[in-house]
Amino acid sequence: MNIEIDQLTPCLEYVKDSKIVETSFSAVSKAELMNLNRWFFKWTDSDLTNCEIYKLTVNDDERIQGLIAIQVMQRDKAVYVKIAESAPHNKHDAKEYIGVGGHLFAIAVQRSYELGFDGFVYFDAKNISLVSHYARSLGAIFIGHPHPYRMIIDEEAARKLIQIYNFGRD
Repeated sequence: MNIEIDQLTPCLEYVKDSKIVETSFSAVSKAELMNLNRWFFKWTDSDLTNCEIYKLTVNDDERIQGLIAIQVMQRDKAVYVKIAESAPHNKHDAKEYIGVGGHLFAIAVQRSYELGFDGFVYFDAKNISLVSHYARSLGAIFIGHPHPYRMIIDEEAARKLIQIYNFGRD
């Protein structure tokens, strides 16, 4: 996992004027995945066959702001985040929106709640620097097994994320 969590915002923040915009998420179609340009990951890879893939969008704008691939791990009673990626226009210094990374993890937490897993999510950070970043930004806990950079989002961190990202619920 190598995604920047730049800021936790209840909705995305438009960089040019700091305007807060409402968001939603839904399953992404195969056609949408086939038409992606300049994304780092190959979202049509066969390795993602057993994943649920969700897109984050801004209300009244069909462009995908970020994608997340998760696997339901029934045996573990958790959701595994296989890949999360901000859209190319939301990366680096020229990003259009702030808050995409946090939103994507909140989607995984939301699915965990929907599945009766109490918000439990786990993922593998790419390196030790990102372990520290995800611990600070998401409240994730480093467990380091079976992957050397394995992290979990437990009930407490999940509750905090879902309070920030309520996805239009009051």
